[in-house]
Amino acid sequence: MAISEEDVLNALKTVQDPDLHQDLVTLGLIKEIKIAGGKVSVTVELTTPACPLKGKIKQDVENAVRSVAGVSDVDVQMTANVRPAFVAERKGIQGIKNVIAIASGKGGVGKSTVSVNLAVVLAKSGASVGLMDADIYGPNIPLMMGLAGKPHAEGNRIIPPQNYGVKVMSMGFMIPEDQAVIWRGPMLHGAIQQFLSDVAWDDLDYLLVDLPPGTGDVQLSLSQAVPLTGSVMVTTPQAVSLQDVRKGIAMFEKVRVPILGLIENMSYFNCTHCGGRTEIFSHGGGRRAAESLGIKFLGEIPIDTKVREGGDSGKPIVVTDPSSEAAVSFSKIAEFLAAEVSINHFSNQDFVKFTAEDAPGKPGVSGAVPARGYRPRAGGGEATLSRPLTL
Repeated sequence: MAISEEDVLNALKTVQDPDLHQDLVTLGLIKEIKIAGGKVSVTVELTTPACPLKGKIKQDVENAVRSVAGVSDVDVQMTANVRPAFVAERKGIQGIKNVIAIASGKGGVGKSTVSVNLAVVLAKSGASVGLMDADIYGPNIPLMMGLAGKPHAEGNRIIPPQNYGVKVMSMGFMIPEDQAVIWRGPMLHGAIQQFLSDVAWDDLDYLLVDLPPGTGDVQLSLSQAVPLTGSVMVTTPQAVSLQDVRKGIAMFEKVRVPILGLIENMSYFNCTHCGGRTEIFSHGGGRRAAESLGIKFLGEIPIDTKVREGGDSGKPIVVTDPSSEAAVSFSKIAEFLAAEVSINHFSNQDFVKFTAEDAPGKPGVSGAVPARGYRPRAGGGEATLSRPLTL
């Protein structure tokens, strides 16, 4: 008996995305089906290349297709297409699908280190990633990303330097290392606007924004300047840090920015000599805070001297020692964050189901279309900043 595309689609309707809790056909994640005798090839388009459950989904698809009568061989190809955030009545930056704020209630919790390593992990997964250093007063991202010198300009656009597959923009590129930035709120607002609009970010799946600590002008300017997919809070486990995290979360809630999750940094220390574990800043406070606040706990990162060394040398630990405990933690957190972005996207969409016969070509393989007419957005010399200053 010949295998039909409808048979395969019906089998695939039994496969659910574990995070989105709907079947792959309804979600529109089945992009192509090819049938040649008893061999069936299926292309699955995930919502992020950093999907933490990619292996499970692939195996589930293969098992489902093999259950179809007459199938002797199955080939499953996994691709990814990051969906843009849906923010009602607000227009984003052309080509940038998701803007994610990395924030902390207070300084010294390792927020910039987390931002750098998450950005590099997402880029290594195959996503197009940018990292914007919004800490205008203390711009450390260039050092931590191994970049130096002023970016160049093409026309009126600043070309962001790149390293480890990540595009980077920072005030640290624009001023001497020993020069302080002494600005009031309007100047900060102007710089944030320029970093978003005058930099040639081009097409990005994720733009991570490393915010200064606290709940000041930069946080407000960013939330007003661009629709944020969400924010991630970074904390250490002790009570004094967690107290300020709650204030940061309250600020984002006031400006209606979703909280994608909380990360506990410096969670514990494993001695390299005796192997003993010491919880220098306590442990588990981040998880308990996330549970009490009803937000996602994305994970914990141990203290590791290699993390500090990577920041000082511009060689992140996820590059130099990817199998280390800290690097594995960063990788898992990046995957969970990408999953939360996808969940956030689909929770804001209504879907209209249809079958293989409903449109020309092979639209039925897509399985669903957004009900709101929602579509992804399209895509010399030394650079200077204007509005409010030219350097």
